[in-house]
Amino acid sequence: MQTVKWGIIGCGDVTEVKSGPAFNKIPNSSLVAVMRRDAEKAEDYARRHKVPKWYNDAAQLINDPEVNAIYIATPPSSHEAYTLMAMQAGKPVYVEKPMTLDAQSAKRMKDAAALHNVKLSIAHYRRAQPMFLKVKSLLEDKAIGQVGLVRLQMLQPKNTDLIASSATNWRVDPKVSGGGLFHDLAPHQLDLMVYYFGNIIKSSGIAVQQNKHAAAADTVTGYIQFENEVVFNGTWAFNVADSQQLDLCEILGSKGKISFPAFGSKILLEIEGTIEEHSFEVLPHVQQPMIAKVVDYFLGKGENPCSAEDALPTMELLDTFTQEV
Repeated sequence: MQTVKWGIIGCGDVTEVKSGPAFNKIPNSSLVAVMRRDAEKAEDYARRHKVPKWYNDAAQLINDPEVNAIYIATPPSSHEAYTLMAMQAGKPVYVEKPMTLDAQSAKRMKDAAALHNVKLSIAHYRRAQPMFLKVKSLLEDKAIGQVGLVRLQMLQPKNTDLIASSATNWRVDPKVSGGGLFHDLAPHQLDLMVYYFGNIIKSSGIAVQQNKHAAAADTVTGYIQFENEVVFNGTWAFNVADSQQLDLCEILGSKGKISFPAFGSKILLEIEGTIEEHSFEVLPHVQQPMIAKVVDYFLGKGENPCSAEDALPTMELLDTFTQEV
């Protein structure tokens, strides 16, 4: 493979800006085909983004001889099926987060990648963004000393603007998304915790469906004990007043604290009463740094930036935190 020639399965709203345009902005990468079940919308996307080919059938896109890599951007309920189809065709896969509906499905995808000897990467794209790499660097340099506790709060009103728009609100349908807004937003944060702190010893959670008209839990609290003795507690609530919304992760160490939002552009480093601010430019295409790493991996020029093995702990945490629902 000299150039990664991408085909997108599911060219919906999330691909309009966050990911889609990035495939043509990375060296040795181009977007050559897109697929959506609605043929009119697939054609419209291809026309607007100057993509040569469009399909309304996933199998046709996967079997297009020009397409040599697949990006799956459908809702989670179809991630496993499309991943297996692509792997059976021998084509590497980059699949959106959450990886799939649950941990058992994720394990099947991981095993299939090994069985078919096909590359699989998961779109936990914050791992490649400068802001979150800076947090990792501060932790590795022990800027706040020995980390002991992580506190995370994601408090949002029912109609939060943090999610991409869609024709139907599939994100709150557990059969399609795996859960509610928790399953859509928490993977970003939980993956960062795994990326920063490593192996998990144990975890537990409480999930409550406070809005009885909802189909999934809308308030979730989770606890993690990492192998390195870091303790995490997080709260996700999607029924708060607009005035009470909060997106904050605080990492507390023996010398100070690192604070940052999951959906923001600023890190605060506090050491002995002195606050140092690190600000970052908002990326035009938030997935571009990750896609660049995936392209290098598919071309044999770099390591996998987020493997199925890397993503599996996050899927297990989603299951654990919401198992009582």
